[in-house]
Amino acid sequence: MKVAVVKYNAGNIRSVDYALKRLGIEAVITADKEILQSADKVIFPGVGEAETTMNHLKATGLDELIKNLRQPVFGICLGMQLMCRYSEEGGVDCLNIFDVDVKRFVPQKHEDKVPHMGWNTIGKTNSKLFEGFTEPEFVYFVHSFYVPVCDFTAAETDYIHPFSAALHKDNFYATQFHPEKSGKTGEKILKNFLDL
Repeated sequence: MKVAVVKYNAGNIRSVDYALKRLGIEAVITADKEILQSADKVIFPGVGEAETTMNHLKATGLDELIKNLRQPVFGICLGMQLMCRYSEEGGVDCLNIFDVDVKRFVPQKHEDKVPHMGWNTIGKTNSKLFEGFTEPEFVYFVHSFYVPVCDFTAAETDYIHPFSAALHKDNFYATQFHPEKSGKTGEKILKNFLDL
């Protein structure tokens, strides 16, 4: 199986690569359009800032390429947010795979810290990514922006208010949390994606 990880100006690509290696997958980290189009699975990771990253994707033509991929695609963290319609981070139009906007967390109480950082549970899972999950599982988050619960929500988490911990539409899957940093649970989610 050929797994490609989209290479662009965002962090955490190495940790995704190590997580795949633990599952016995040697991924190709690339911005090469032909390799991305011919891969069996594509992972679109991301740590960074939405506006800068979208500008880079547009400048390189990766924005159109990602939107038009037909194989299973997995967006992680910023990758998931960039798959949405618009982000309040930098006020930027994104890929519009998921027709929903990315919002900034606004603390409601003194103890509400932004970014939402650390372990939290996911529930209400309804996607093949969560095959075999029967109860809420802990996963690792780091984010200041969130996707509201919507028609594409594939898992929910509650922090300040309920939000989308995962999204799914057609061949596009995405998680706000970092499966590559979420221990055995994250490994299972990555494996489920690879088994699609």
